[in-house]
Amino acid sequence: MGKERALLIVDLQNDFCFGGALEVPGADQIVDVVNMLQRDYSCIIATQDWHPEGHFSFASTHEGKEPFETIPWRDGLQVLWPDHCTAGTDGAAFHPDLDTDGICLILRKGMDPLIDSYSAFFENDHTTPTGLEGLLRSRGITSLDICGLATDYCVHYTALDALACGFSVRILIDAVRGLDQPKGSLAEKLRSLEALGASLA
Repeated sequence: MGKERALLIVDLQNDFCFGGALEVPGADQIVDVVNMLQRDYSCIIATQDWHPEGHFSFASTHEGKEPFETIPWRDGLQVLWPDHCTAGTDGAAFHPDLDTDGICLILRKGMDPLIDSYSAFFENDHTTPTGLEGLLRSRGITSLDICGLATDYCVHYTALDALACGFSVRILIDAVRGLDQPKGSLAEKLRSLEALGASLA
């Protein structure tokens, strides 16, 4: 790939893979594909969910609430998740078979105990930046290829923000997997990304 294109690996972590606290169906199937893809990029960035204990997005933090219920948050809703990717735990570590030697930056998100973080560009308040945009621009990156987990959450919102920031975006369909909760939402979110200018490669 040209030097203007980067690969972004989103949240390929144990808790999202087989047997993890928030398992994404088929997640382990993409690891070899992601490793193969890395050979073609000079700029590779990976994100990690990195939550403190008792994060407000955890259902266990809210008495009487169960995972996948929602609560009001600001002008919308917050999905409540099983405890996952708690900082420093094995669940927060990258999948053991993921090749990390070529990764030039590991960006950790979701560290604010009161704000969830799906996108690699902004926290869920949509105003607090992670610093990713500045890094990409400093390296002359104009195009972003995105893979990882989960397609309908962190991949989706990362792609939305990348498009809004003016980057060209491709979703590498063989190297993503989604939760699809509720059923049909995964296809809908992919269609919405295409409508906004992302391509599915």
